[in-house]
Amino acid sequence: MVVLWLLGALSVLASIYSVYVVNSAAAFAVQDEQLRGEALVSAALELTAYKHLVEKTHPTSGQFSFHFGQANIAVKFRSETARIDLNAAPKQLLAGLFRALGARPEDADTYGERIVAWRTVHADAQDSEASAYRLAGLGYQPRGAKFPHANELSLVRDIPTSLAGRALKFVTVYSGRPQVNILDAPAEVIAALPGMSSDRVNAFLVQRDASSQDAKSLLPAEAQQFATAEGGKAIRVLTRIVFDNDRQQSAETVILITEDGERPFAILSWRDDFAGIVADNQQ
Repeated sequence: MVVLWLLGALSVLASIYSVYVVNSAAAFAVQDEQLRGEALVSAALELTAYKHLVEKTHPTSGQFSFHFGQANIAVKFRSETARIDLNAAPKQLLAGLFRALGARPEDADTYGERIVAWRTVHADAQDSEASAYRLAGLGYQPRGAKFPHANELSLVRDIPTSLAGRALKFVTVYSGRPQVNILDAPAEVIAALPGMSSDRVNAFLVQRDASSQDAKSLLPAEAQQFATAEGGKAIRVLTRIVFDNDRQQSAETVILITEDGERPFAILSWRDDFAGIVADNQQ
Protein backbone atom coordinates (compact mmCIF):
# COMPACT_ATOMS: atom_id res chain seq x y z
CA MET A 1 0.00 0.00 0.00
CA VAL A 2 2.84 2.38 0.86
CA VAL A 3 4.48 1.71 -2.51
CA LEU A 4 1.23 2.36 -4.36
CA TRP A 5 0.76 5.57 -2.41
CA LEU A 6 4.28 6.73 -3.29
CA LEU A 7 3.75 5.89 -6.96
CA GLY A 8 0.49 7.85 -6.93
CA ALA A 9 2.16 10.84 -5.30
CA LEU A 10 5.00 10.77 -7.81
CA SER A 11 2.48 10.65 -10.64
CA VAL A 12 0.71 13.74 -9.28
CA LEU A 13 4.02 15.57 -8.86
CA ALA A 14 5.00 14.69 -12.41
CA SER A 15 1.70 16.04 -13.72
CA ILE A 16 2.10 19.25 -11.74
CA TYR A 17 5.66 19.68 -12.99
CA SER A 18 4.63 19.13 -16.62
CA VAL A 19 1.90 21.77 -16.28
CA TYR A 20 4.46 24.13 -14.70
CA VAL A 21 6.89 23.59 -17.58
CA VAL A 22 4.18 24.22 -20.21
CA ASN A 23 2.93 27.37 -18.46
CA SER A 24 6.47 28.65 -17.97
CA ALA A 25 7.25 28.13 -21.66
CA ALA A 26 4.08 30.00 -22.63
CA ALA A 27 4.89 32.83 -20.24
CA PHE A 28 8.41 33.17 -21.61
CA ALA A 29 7.02 33.18 -25.17
CA VAL A 30 4.64 36.04 -24.30
CA GLN A 31 7.42 37.95 -22.56
CA ASP A 32 9.72 37.45 -25.56
CA GLU A 33 7.02 38.74 -27.90
CA GLN A 34 6.44 41.74 -25.65
CA LEU A 35 10.14 42.60 -25.67
CA ARG A 36 10.27 42.23 -29.46
CA GLY A 37 7.21 44.44 -29.78
CA GLU A 38 8.71 47.16 -27.59
CA ALA A 39 11.91 47.09 -29.63
CA LEU A 40 9.95 47.41 -32.88
CA VAL A 41 7.90 50.33 -31.52
CA SER A 42 11.16 52.02 -30.50
CA ALA A 43 12.44 51.52 -34.05
CA ALA A 44 9.26 53.11 -35.42
CA LEU A 45 9.74 56.12 -33.14
CA GLU A 46 13.33 56.54 -34.26
CA LEU A 47 12.29 56.44 -37.92
CA THR A 48 9.53 58.99 -37.26
CA ALA A 49 11.98 61.35 -35.56
CA TYR A 50 14.42 60.82 -38.42
CA LYS A 51 11.78 61.78 -40.99
CA HIS A 52 10.92 64.93 -39.07
CA LEU A 53 14.53 66.00 -38.59
CA VAL A 54 15.95 65.08 -41.99
CA GLU A 55 13.19 65.98 -44.44
CA LYS A 56 13.30 69.69 -45.25
CA THR A 57 9.52 70.00 -45.15
CA HIS A 58 9.34 68.74 -41.54
CA PRO A 59 6.11 66.80 -42.22
CA THR A 60 3.39 67.30 -39.61
CA SER A 61 1.70 64.04 -40.53
CA GLY A 62 2.35 60.97 -42.61
CA GLN A 63 2.67 57.21 -42.68
CA PHE A 64 5.16 54.55 -43.65
CA SER A 65 5.78 50.83 -43.19
CA PHE A 66 8.71 48.46 -42.98
CA HIS A 67 9.54 44.80 -42.35
CA PHE A 68 11.95 43.92 -39.59
CA GLY A 69 12.49 41.16 -37.04
CA GLN A 70 9.93 38.75 -38.52
CA ALA A 71 7.20 41.37 -38.42
CA ASN A 72 5.47 43.96 -40.59
CA ILE A 73 5.23 47.38 -38.96
CA ALA A 74 2.80 50.11 -40.09
CA VAL A 75 3.30 53.60 -38.67
CA LYS A 76 1.08 56.70 -38.74
CA PHE A 77 2.16 59.97 -37.17
CA ARG A 78 0.56 63.38 -36.66
CA SER A 79 1.58 66.54 -34.85
CA GLU A 80 -0.19 67.14 -31.55
CA THR A 81 -1.14 70.59 -32.82
CA ALA A 82 -3.93 68.81 -34.70
CA ARG A 83 -5.61 68.43 -31.29
CA ILE A 84 -6.98 71.02 -28.88
CA ASP A 85 -4.65 71.63 -25.96
CA LEU A 86 -6.48 71.52 -22.63
CA ASN A 87 -3.83 73.73 -21.05
CA ALA A 88 -3.54 76.38 -23.75
CA ALA A 89 -6.78 76.56 -25.73
CA PRO A 90 -9.16 79.47 -24.99
CA LYS A 91 -12.67 78.90 -23.73
CA GLN A 92 -14.19 79.46 -27.20
CA LEU A 93 -12.27 76.57 -28.72
CA LEU A 94 -12.96 74.22 -25.83
CA ALA A 95 -16.68 75.03 -25.88
CA GLY A 96 -16.69 74.63 -29.66
CA LEU A 97 -15.41 71.07 -29.35
CA PHE A 98 -18.24 70.08 -27.03
CA ARG A 99 -20.78 71.68 -29.36
CA ALA A 100 -19.25 69.69 -32.23
CA LEU A 101 -19.69 66.54 -30.13
CA GLY A 102 -23.39 67.22 -29.65
CA ALA A 103 -23.64 69.28 -26.45
CA ARG A 104 -26.16 72.11 -26.30
CA PRO A 105 -24.51 75.52 -26.84
CA GLU A 106 -25.22 76.73 -23.30
CA ASP A 107 -23.87 73.49 -21.80
CA ALA A 108 -20.80 73.59 -24.06
CA ASP A 109 -20.01 77.12 -22.85
CA THR A 110 -20.25 75.90 -19.25
CA TYR A 111 -17.88 73.01 -19.95
CA GLY A 112 -15.37 75.41 -21.51
CA GLU A 113 -15.54 77.64 -18.42
CA ARG A 114 -15.07 74.65 -16.11
CA ILE A 115 -11.92 73.53 -17.94
CA VAL A 116 -10.38 77.00 -17.77
CA ALA A 117 -11.29 77.19 -14.06
CA TRP A 118 -9.76 73.74 -13.42
CA ARG A 119 -6.37 74.78 -14.82
CA THR A 120 -6.35 78.31 -13.34
CA VAL A 121 -4.24 78.98 -10.26
CA HIS A 122 -6.53 79.87 -7.34
CA ALA A 123 -5.55 82.26 -4.59
CA ASP A 124 -6.82 80.04 -1.78
CA ALA A 125 -8.93 76.97 -1.10
CA GLN A 126 -11.94 79.11 -0.19
CA ASP A 127 -12.57 80.54 -3.68
CA SER A 128 -15.88 79.99 -5.42
CA GLU A 129 -14.65 77.24 -7.72
CA ALA A 130 -13.23 75.12 -4.91
CA SER A 131 -16.41 75.73 -2.89
CA ALA A 132 -18.53 74.55 -5.84
CA TYR A 133 -16.64 71.23 -5.89
CA ARG A 134 -17.25 70.78 -2.17
CA LEU A 135 -20.94 71.62 -2.50
CA ALA A 136 -21.22 69.10 -5.34
CA GLY A 137 -20.02 66.41 -2.95
CA LEU A 138 -16.83 65.76 -4.87
CA GLY A 139 -13.92 64.50 -2.83
CA TYR A 140 -11.42 66.77 -4.55
CA GLN A 141 -10.89 70.33 -5.69
CA PRO A 142 -9.87 71.77 -9.06
CA ARG A 143 -6.18 71.25 -9.72
CA GLY A 144 -5.35 74.93 -10.11
CA ALA A 145 -2.54 74.00 -12.48
CA LYS A 146 -1.98 72.41 -15.87
CA PHE A 147 -3.67 69.15 -16.77
CA PRO A 148 -0.90 66.51 -16.43
CA HIS A 149 -2.91 64.12 -18.60
CA ALA A 150 -5.95 64.43 -20.87
CA ASN A 151 -7.78 61.73 -18.87
CA GLU A 152 -8.12 64.24 -16.03
CA LEU A 153 -10.83 65.88 -18.13
CA SER A 154 -13.30 63.39 -16.63
CA LEU A 155 -12.74 64.97 -13.19
CA VAL A 156 -13.84 68.45 -14.26
CA ARG A 157 -17.13 69.43 -12.64
CA ASP A 158 -20.35 69.18 -14.67
CA ILE A 159 -18.80 67.51 -17.74
CA PRO A 160 -20.59 64.16 -18.32
CA THR A 161 -18.20 61.22 -18.16
CA SER A 162 -19.34 59.87 -21.52
CA LEU A 163 -18.79 63.24 -23.20
CA ALA A 164 -15.35 63.61 -21.64
CA GLY A 165 -14.48 60.14 -22.94
CA ARG A 166 -15.55 61.05 -26.48
CA ALA A 167 -13.49 64.24 -26.34
CA LEU A 168 -10.24 62.41 -25.54
CA LYS A 169 -9.57 61.65 -29.22
CA PHE A 170 -9.45 65.38 -29.96
CA VAL A 171 -7.58 66.89 -27.01
CA THR A 172 -4.00 66.86 -25.77
CA VAL A 173 -1.73 68.27 -23.08
CA TYR A 174 1.39 68.17 -25.26
CA SER A 175 0.80 70.81 -27.95
CA GLY A 176 1.35 73.87 -25.78
CA ARG A 177 -0.40 76.07 -28.36
CA PRO A 178 -3.75 77.90 -28.25
CA GLN A 179 -4.31 77.26 -31.98
CA VAL A 180 -4.86 74.03 -33.89
CA ASN A 181 -3.17 72.87 -37.08
CA ILE A 182 -6.02 72.98 -39.58
CA LEU A 183 -4.06 71.01 -42.19
CA ASP A 184 -4.06 67.87 -40.03
CA ALA A 185 -6.98 68.37 -37.64
CA PRO A 186 -9.95 65.97 -37.88
CA ALA A 187 -13.42 67.22 -38.79
CA GLU A 188 -14.51 67.48 -35.14
CA VAL A 189 -11.65 69.86 -34.33
CA ILE A 190 -12.34 71.96 -37.42
CA ALA A 191 -15.99 72.12 -36.34
CA ALA A 192 -14.85 73.48 -32.95
CA LEU A 193 -13.59 76.68 -34.59
CA PRO A 194 -15.88 79.71 -34.18
CA GLY A 195 -18.29 80.32 -37.05
CA MET A 196 -17.96 76.83 -38.53
CA SER A 197 -21.33 75.37 -39.52
CA SER A 198 -21.58 71.79 -40.78
CA ASP A 199 -21.71 73.05 -44.37
CA ARG A 200 -18.62 75.19 -43.86
CA VAL A 201 -16.77 72.27 -42.28
CA ASN A 202 -17.59 69.97 -45.21
CA ALA A 203 -16.62 72.64 -47.76
CA PHE A 204 -13.36 73.32 -45.94
CA LEU A 205 -12.41 69.62 -45.79
CA VAL A 206 -13.06 69.20 -49.52
CA GLN A 207 -10.96 72.23 -50.42
CA ARG A 208 -8.23 71.24 -47.95
CA ASP A 209 -7.94 67.81 -49.54
CA ALA A 210 -7.79 69.34 -53.00
CA SER A 211 -5.13 71.88 -52.07
CA SER A 212 -3.65 72.72 -48.69
CA GLN A 213 -2.23 76.02 -49.94
CA ASP A 214 -3.40 78.94 -47.81
CA ALA A 215 -6.04 76.81 -46.09
CA LYS A 216 -6.42 79.43 -43.36
CA SER A 217 -8.02 81.83 -45.84
CA LEU A 218 -10.82 79.31 -46.36
CA LEU A 219 -12.02 79.86 -42.80
CA PRO A 220 -14.37 82.62 -41.61
CA ALA A 221 -12.62 85.62 -40.06
CA GLU A 222 -13.62 84.74 -36.49
CA ALA A 223 -11.98 81.30 -36.79
CA GLN A 224 -8.65 82.38 -38.23
CA GLN A 225 -7.13 83.52 -34.94
CA PHE A 226 -7.50 79.97 -33.63
CA ALA A 227 -5.97 78.32 -36.71
CA THR A 228 -2.41 77.63 -37.82
CA ALA A 229 -0.75 75.60 -40.55
CA GLU A 230 2.27 74.82 -38.39
CA GLY A 231 3.10 71.63 -36.60
CA GLY A 232 4.84 71.30 -33.29
CA LYS A 233 7.63 69.29 -31.76
CA ALA A 234 5.21 66.88 -30.05
CA ILE A 235 4.13 64.07 -32.39
CA ARG A 236 1.64 61.26 -31.80
CA VAL A 237 2.73 57.95 -33.33
CA LEU A 238 0.43 54.97 -33.91
CA THR A 239 2.34 51.73 -34.49
CA ARG A 240 0.72 48.47 -35.59
CA ILE A 241 2.84 45.30 -35.61
CA VAL A 242 1.85 42.05 -37.33
CA PHE A 243 4.28 39.25 -36.55
CA ASP A 244 4.96 36.52 -39.07
CA ASN A 245 2.97 34.12 -36.83
CA ASP A 246 -0.06 36.45 -37.35
CA ARG A 247 -0.06 37.73 -33.77
CA GLN A 248 -0.58 41.48 -33.56
CA GLN A 249 0.43 44.29 -31.25
CA SER A 250 -0.25 48.02 -31.32
CA ALA A 251 1.06 51.04 -29.47
CA GLU A 252 0.18 54.72 -29.24
CA THR A 253 3.01 57.00 -28.25
CA VAL A 254 3.75 60.71 -28.10
CA ILE A 255 7.30 61.88 -28.65
CA LEU A 256 8.90 65.28 -28.35
CA ILE A 257 11.46 66.16 -31.03
CA THR A 258 14.45 67.65 -29.20
CA GLU A 259 16.81 68.11 -32.17
CA ASP A 260 19.59 66.93 -29.90
CA GLY A 261 22.20 64.93 -31.79
CA GLU A 262 22.65 62.46 -28.93
CA ARG A 263 18.99 62.30 -27.95
CA PRO A 264 16.87 63.44 -30.92
CA PHE A 265 13.54 62.75 -29.19
CA ALA A 266 11.99 62.11 -25.79
CA ILE A 267 9.02 59.85 -25.04
CA LEU A 268 6.16 61.77 -23.41
CA SER A 269 3.58 58.98 -23.44
CA TRP A 270 3.57 55.26 -24.24
CA ARG A 271 0.62 52.88 -24.30
CA ASP A 272 0.66 49.38 -25.68
CA ASP A 273 -1.42 46.20 -25.66
CA PHE A 274 0.66 44.55 -22.95
CA ALA A 275 1.28 47.10 -20.24
CA GLY A 276 -1.20 49.91 -20.90
CA ILE A 277 0.36 53.20 -19.85
CA VAL A 278 4.10 52.62 -19.53
CA ALA A 279 5.08 56.27 -19.37
CA ASP A 280 3.18 59.50 -19.39
CA ASN A 281 5.23 62.60 -18.74
CA GLN A 282 4.43 66.28 -18.99
CA GLN A 283 6.60 68.38 -21.29
